[in-house]
Amino acid sequence: MAVTAKWYGLGMANLVGGTVAAGTAIDYMSDTIKVSLHLNYTPDQDTHQFWGSVSASEIAATGGYIAGGSTLLNKTLTYTTGTNVLKFDGDDQTYAASTISATQAVVADHTIAGTPLLGYVDFGGTVSSTAGNWTITWDSAGIFTITPA
Repeated sequence: MAVTAKWYGLGMANLVGGTVAAGTAIDYMSDTIKVSLHLNYTPDQDTHQFWGSVSASEIAATGGYIAGGSTLLNKTLTYTTGTNVLKFDGDDQTYAASTISATQAVVADHTIAGTPLLGYVDFGGTVSSTAGNWTITWDSAGIFTITPA
């Protein structure tokens, strides 16, 4: 399943300078960005800013899934001249040999105190695996994009 994430508004503000809360400037390329899985979480793009807003809905560790999620590897940040699109990307996430049921994934910065949230994916329903690979395939346009109006 290919997915595209949605920004948390406060996460975006922190990405461009940490203006919402002191000490929360996010460096996408250098910080440890993780993807966690959640069940029946209700995202709020306007008020959810830190891990405490999502931790209660995280699924239990199982098989290839560990608490807090997996680190997003091979992150890239690219700018396309002409279209002026800034693309945040990274490797697809696979949780091997896992029995998982999840309705959302959350992308967060685990380097900064409080673990600021960047964005989330809503799968549109429960997606499950039984003793197999559970994979998030990011959209070919990237995990997040910033496109000019």
